[in-house]
Amino acid sequence: MKNPLRRAAALAASAVLALTLAACGGGANADAAKGSEDNPVKIGVVGSSDPQWPVFKDLAEKEGIYVDIQNFSDYNQPNPALADGDLDLNQFQHILYLAQYNEADNQDLTPIGATAVYPLGLYSQKHTSVEEIPQGGEIAIPNDVTNQARALFVLQEAGLITLKDGAGVVPQPADIDAAASKVKVTPVDANQTVVALDSVDASVVNNDFLKDAGLDANDALFADSAESEGARPYINVWVSRAEDADNPTYTKLVELFHDPSVTEAVKDASGGTASIADQPASELQDILTEVQGSLK
Repeated sequence: MKNPLRRAAALAASAVLALTLAACGGGANADAAKGSEDNPVKIGVVGSSDPQWPVFKDLAEKEGIYVDIQNFSDYNQPNPALADGDLDLNQFQHILYLAQYNEADNQDLTPIGATAVYPLGLYSQKHTSVEEIPQGGEIAIPNDVTNQARALFVLQEAGLITLKDGAGVVPQPADIDAAASKVKVTPVDANQTVVALDSVDASVVNNDFLKDAGLDANDALFADSAESEGARPYINVWVSRAEDADNPTYTKLVELFHDPSVTEAVKDASGGTASIADQPASELQDILTEVQGSLK
């Protein structure tokens, strides 16, 4: 059996050493304030190579806030990583995506700042303006829930359809008031909206398919924006855990993201299509509550 006196002396020496290290900064990684060089704010993104991130990181450091931009290639990963505490913030999704995650996983992740809306546009190979689209014309829209609802709002804002009262924030084609609408709508797979341009009057085309189709966002007959009522669920947001929603360091990072040097880089990364959004956190949280309610 080991000598108990010797063991007690060793434990006492270890305790003294731990206190000495802490006094000299040896425990800095554990105790450093969030946002310090030893304890950076961990931010999950999809596309860390996008030009806004080095600009944002340098700007934050000039303000005394260190950040660690962590890249994810799978959209399904940043929210669980945030909920589990592996991240402090994430910034990759719009409000509807966040609402769907919270509902499916019984979480309460919270938007604390807006970034941008990436406009969804209406394109045509037959007409050069919305006004040219004839009464009874046919419009192709994506048939997935997220883009379909947004496409309907785009068409309503363009004056081509009218949605029934009570359609909510995630409408479906059944919510179209046909008698009050100028066109009929045909849902197709999102990647077929471009193919359909040969046979319909116009298509609402997701931005992901523009380049391969040889389309330019500037060619859209109509597109929504950060100010569009129907685009509210599609505002891209900064997200934290609910208990961190008022963290002043995180609030400062949201503010820094709206510095012109950063927002110009965001626009450049989107080919000039990004519509910068700056709604307050309280409004974003109200939109999230409304959208989640519609999903129940």
